[in-house]
Amino acid sequence: MSNMRAMVIRKYGGPEVFEEAEIPRPEAGEGQVRLKVTATSFNPIESKIRVGIARLGPEFPAVLNSDVAGVIDQVGPGVTGFAEGDEVFALSGGIQGSPGALAEYTLVDARLLARKPKALSLAECAALPIGFITAWYALCRMTQIRAGQTVLVLGGTGGVGHVGVQLARGLGAEVYATVSSDEKAQVVRGLGACAAIDRRVDTPEQYVDTHTGGKGFDFVFDTAGGDSLDNAFAAARYEGQVATVNARANHDLTPAHVRGLSLHLVMILRSMLLGTDLEHYGQILAEAARLADEGRLRPLMDRRSFSVWEVAEAHRYAETGATIGKISLTV
Repeated sequence: MSNMRAMVIRKYGGPEVFEEAEIPRPEAGEGQVRLKVTATSFNPIESKIRVGIARLGPEFPAVLNSDVAGVIDQVGPGVTGFAEGDEVFALSGGIQGSPGALAEYTLVDARLLARKPKALSLAECAALPIGFITAWYALCRMTQIRAGQTVLVLGGTGGVGHVGVQLARGLGAEVYATVSSDEKAQVVRGLGACAAIDRRVDTPEQYVDTHTGGKGFDFVFDTAGGDSLDNAFAAARYEGQVATVNARANHDLTPAHVRGLSLHLVMILRSMLLGTDLEHYGQILAEAARLADEGRLRPLMDRRSFSVWEVAEAHRYAETGATIGKISLTV
């Protein structure tokens, strides 16, 4: 069996726990393909796994990262519809029982694959899987956003938020987004938001009054958790809806109760952990490819990119809070 280069962690800790290692190159099993990795991208969950807050990672030495794009170089038994040489993107693993994409090669369940759209590079494709599937669940599956509704995205230039802005706009909603700089305000307006709200200046009460006449937003998408989720409760209209990607904290639900809100908790890695609904994920990514080729979706890439072998530096950069969109990691 041949070896390959990979970045692994052998213990929980800061970015310095990443180290380069030679590990066995995997062989595609039943229903799997092996990808020669071109790119992956950073997601906040990987920081939480790295420090041990989210005990979802593979066994040590652990290979992290779920987002991946690359070229199929081996097709396992039972796989149809894909062949060696196909350019694809997918969720690759990086969680319990399934090594991820910080390596030269990775295995992917064929149900999680989608073909690369012509409009995007493989590095851009690698920025989409977790962010797009999460936003799709929040806006199109757990809820059903309709044309004319008011939608507030908290964190409009984040890895999930920038997709949420584009999806909601594509569904005909009137989209607003919070930001933390003038540069980010310009970005979200370019993505289709009708207004950018500076969260450093305006409180929820102020921007609810300014943009909805005090009524509140029909739907609020919280992409950060913590205080952001509390702000979502304050910004939603009576009997409105809130979706969050992070409810791992203590919250007073009284404001949500008083308003009669519906709360939706989005955790797409659950299906990968349980092995359920995987076909749907592949179908969602195929929809992302279609929207990209129609010019209705573009991944927002941070100005800085790194190689996979610089993943520790990428984590340090992410911790500065200066990122806009997704951080690319290429092999």
